[in-house]
Amino acid sequence: MPLAAAKGASRLSQELKITAGPYIFMARVEEEAAPKTCAAFLERLPFHDKIIHVRWSGESAWIPLGDFDFGIGFENATSYPAPGQILLYPGGYSETEILFPYGSCCFASKMGQLAGNHFLTVVEGREQLRAIGELCL
Repeated sequence: MPLAAAKGASRLSQELKITAGPYIFMARVEEEAAPKTCAAFLERLPFHDKIIHVRWSGESAWIPLGDFDFGIGFENATSYPAPGQILLYPGGYSETEILFPYGSCCFASKMGQLAGNHFLTVVEGREQLRAIGELCL
């Protein structure tokens, strides 16, 4: 399923419009908690890729990015994102990826548990999260 992200505007914080299949989400850019991750991602907008369902992490979709190097390390990292807390895993033990959780999730790969940088939070369209996950199945 195709996914696209583009810049939006907000008075309080920067937001991104995310289009995934037939669904549209607005996400807050977590610039204070993950400044390097946000800057690296924002430099690459507009972003278009394919989103698929995870194999190891539970109720989440993901965007596999192979050996793509964002040039960042870990910041604001978690293994247990809440629905709508989007993570960027900068690579290392497993391939670079973006995790898009819609339900109960423990971020992992066949190598074991991972932690990713929480850099976006869905603030509009949260009621559609489960539907996007199920559409990816």
